[in-house]
Amino acid sequence: MNKPFAPEGQGAFELPALPGEAYPLAAAVPPIFQTSLFTFETYEDMAAVYAGRSHQLIYSRGDNPTVMEFERAVAALEGAEAGRAFSSGMGAISATVLALVSAGDRIVTVRNVYSDAYRLFELMLSRFGVTVDYVDGTDAAAVAAALPGARLLYLESPTSLMFELQDIAALARAARAHGVITAIDNSWATPLYQQPIAHGIDLVIHAASKYLGGHSDTVAGVVVGSAELVGRINAQSYAYLGAKLSPFEAWLLLRGLKTLPLRMPRHMASGQAIAARLTAHPDVERVLHPAYSTHPGRTTLAGFGGVFSFEVSDAIDVPAFVDALRLIRLGVSWGGPESLVVPALAPLQLQKANCFSRFGISPRLVRLNVGIEEVEPLWADIAQALEHARR
Repeated sequence: MNKPFAPEGQGAFELPALPGEAYPLAAAVPPIFQTSLFTFETYEDMAAVYAGRSHQLIYSRGDNPTVMEFERAVAALEGAEAGRAFSSGMGAISATVLALVSAGDRIVTVRNVYSDAYRLFELMLSRFGVTVDYVDGTDAAAVAAALPGARLLYLESPTSLMFELQDIAALARAARAHGVITAIDNSWATPLYQQPIAHGIDLVIHAASKYLGGHSDTVAGVVVGSAELVGRINAQSYAYLGAKLSPFEAWLLLRGLKTLPLRMPRHMASGQAIAARLTAHPDVERVLHPAYSTHPGRTTLAGFGGVFSFEVSDAIDVPAFVDALRLIRLGVSWGGPESLVVPALAPLQLQKANCFSRFGISPRLVRLNVGIEEVEPLWADIAQALEHARR
């Protein structure tokens, strides 16, 4: 197996200065504008807003100052012109896709796409005649061959569960040549370790509940990109889906962003340390971590998240293994300070969708989110659980 890739320039990341005026009363952090609406002095003031002559705020389902600070911050981190925040990652995905495709359109996406995005495509968009082609994203030629006539190329690099990489720069060029809009879920790498817009991607989506928030206390999403495309999302879907981000959660996310450069190196280092030990364990058949990949898609990564999968041997009873863990808990999310595990065998939707055979997901696959705990206790927990679960 290849040695893990060691990214360079890890210490160079800094949060950009946010645009706009200083916070009221010289506050050190942005205030929480916990208000549902904003009032007007006169009829003319209100009429000017609805006529487009004024940008005064109206209602927090549209814009709120605290939420706008978060949107500007993520847009700046990703090198984008604009952003729109949502009450969940799926809110961001749904609003983005619905704003870009119409009845009869076709989407090209990667196999092993995030499970709820998959269900959105299969259960919701199919009702409106939108078709979806699932392609091996590691094969740039195969993706390019599927692009003619498509409306949207939806990417994840790395992909959910299988952590397969895509050559996002090559795919962005191919999509642009065919007039296809590109969107990517960048939650795993964060803007710290991957900036897709710099490589030609049009829109970048984050499940901000994960690393951007970083504390497992917030559910949120955000999409950033050009002012034109984010404006299209604002006009065609955001206002009508109701998935607005609350001011308090936006404030928590702004707090989380401040520690992102401190947390991510810890997740990365600990994740690689655990992955390396798993590769040497006799009951582990393979470790799916981008650090071990030689795919061209690795060149756009300046670092790694702490989430990856590993496949145990037939000698290990997967339910017994996860039940034997003491420090690492069973949980579906990731990106917070605690370590979590999810066996691919558990979610019924995978079995019903036949994903094991269709997309090559092994029922012996286990996804591990490595938190910020010390490595030695984490490894001791994994080792004892593997020993306990041996048939």
